[in-house]
Amino acid sequence: MEIKSGFTFWNLVFLLMVSCVKGFIYTCGGTLKGLNGTIESPGFPYGYPNGANCTWVIIAEERNRIQIVFQSFALEEEYDYLSLYDGHPHPANFRTRLTGFHLPPPVTSTKSVFSLRLTSDFAVSAHGFKVYYEGKCANLKARINYISQGTRSESSSYIQTVVTTYSLEKPQYSCVRLDLKHDACGGTMRGSSGIISSPNFPNEYHNNADCTWTVVAEPGDTISLIFTDFQMEEKYDYLEVEGSEPPTIWLSGMNIPPPVISNKNWLRLHFVTDSNHRYRGFSAHYQGTLKEILFFFFFFFVVLFIKKTCV
Repeated sequence: MEIKSGFTFWNLVFLLMVSCVKGFIYTCGGTLKGLNGTIESPGFPYGYPNGANCTWVIIAEERNRIQIVFQSFALEEEYDYLSLYDGHPHPANFRTRLTGFHLPPPVTSTKSVFSLRLTSDFAVSAHGFKVYYEGKCANLKARINYISQGTRSESSSYIQTVVTTYSLEKPQYSCVRLDLKHDACGGTMRGSSGIISSPNFPNEYHNNADCTWTVVAEPGDTISLIFTDFQMEEKYDYLEVEGSEPPTIWLSGMNIPPPVISNKNWLRLHFVTDSNHRYRGFSAHYQGTLKEILFFFFFFFVVLFIKKTCV
């Protein structure tokens, strides 16, 4: 009886340890409240786990809308995906499904609740995703009546000049949403070769830039990134390169960096500047290279080395 009881006890201990370890492998999902925040896939940027099933529910204040902006995105094409729900994660609220290496455009909810669900299979994984979310005022349609100067008065659905005195015909709304234009940059680059440059290159880049490029080669290929020009404000402006070895490289300053080789068939470049000094920026040439060719040359030189050593 004692042996049997001991056996049962240690089995229970073992099962508890396994359960703890399983729960400690990664944590994901949850309910998020507040004006803004960031969501990252588990293990980001080093790769999400296989068999992941994570759900995040963002809840904003009543009458507000939620905007999500993707800062990084890489999921195994077709097999791993991120589902978006305009509301709680119910089939009736399903909006779209995202997969692959293309950085999705910003998404704005039509309700004060928005949900994201990450699903991965049991095979290949990529580095995952990072999302910034923020509560926004609803898209107001009220007409604004204002006086710009003197006795001259106008009525418009849009604010076109500096407003000195104004009133809303629908006073139950407490905020006005203003959409400001900004220079577009970044994108997904496909093909055997090409050039990536900072905005406005070779002239000075803009302040407060935030650009992301994703270079995608053919399956089985690697990507060589060779810089031909590089000038940035030290420490405060930088270029982050993901998908190489080490997984993330941070580049800044005035020296041209050495070539970067991807360890898979994609590279991601994230260019960020602050609100102060500006320089020329960078320009880089990328080239897709077959792994088999690299292996052949490596094997060829190894054979020559062995042959020379043995003679």
